[in-house]
Amino acid sequence: MRSSPVVASALFALLTLTACGGGADQAATADAAPVGGQASVQDDESAKDVVKVAVASKDHTTLVAALQAADLVNSLANAGPFTVFAPTNAAFDKLPAGTVDDLLKPANKEKLRLILQHHVTTSALDVDQFSDGQVVAMADGTNATIHKKGGDTFINDAKIIASVRASNGMVHVVDGVIVP
Repeated sequence: MRSSPVVASALFALLTLTACGGGADQAATADAAPVGGQASVQDDESAKDVVKVAVASKDHTTLVAALQAADLVNSLANAGPFTVFAPTNAAFDKLPAGTVDDLLKPANKEKLRLILQHHVTTSALDVDQFSDGQVVAMADGTNATIHKKGGDTFINDAKIIASVRASNGMVHVVDGVIVP
C-alpha cells in the first residue's frame, strides 16, 4: 500500500515539528516563566489525547519516561491525528538488560526519538482498518508491516493486545518494542 501525498505531507510536518522541537518543547528563557506546551493544558472534561492515555496507564510508565526524555510529549499532544503503538513496561523489559537505561541518557536522545517515532503513524487507524500485509508509514520515515494471524493483529512482531481511542487518534497497546 503506497502512502498518499496527504500522508506524506502530514509525516513531513510531524518530522519538522519534532526535529525543531515543536516550538513548545523548548525551554523558556531565564526571564520568562516556563512554557509547558500542549501537553500541559489542563482539561478535565475532554477525551484524553494519546499522551494522556499513556500517562494514565500504570503499564506505560517506561514509555512515558522515554517520551519525556526524547522531548516528544508536546508533539504527540497536538491535534494529530496519530496512531501510537504503545509498548507496555513488560515489552520494554524484553529488551536486553541495560538497553532502556542507555536509551534514556541525554547522549542518546536522537536515537531514542527515532525508535519512538517508529511507533507512530500520522493517521488514526482502528485495528479493524488493518489488513494482512499492509505497509504502514511510520513517523521516523521507515515502514512497518501489519500481519493478521487468526484473530490477532501484529505490527512487525509486536501483537496489538488492546486499543484505546484518544481525542487525537488511536493508541494500540503492543506487547513488544517495534525496532526500526
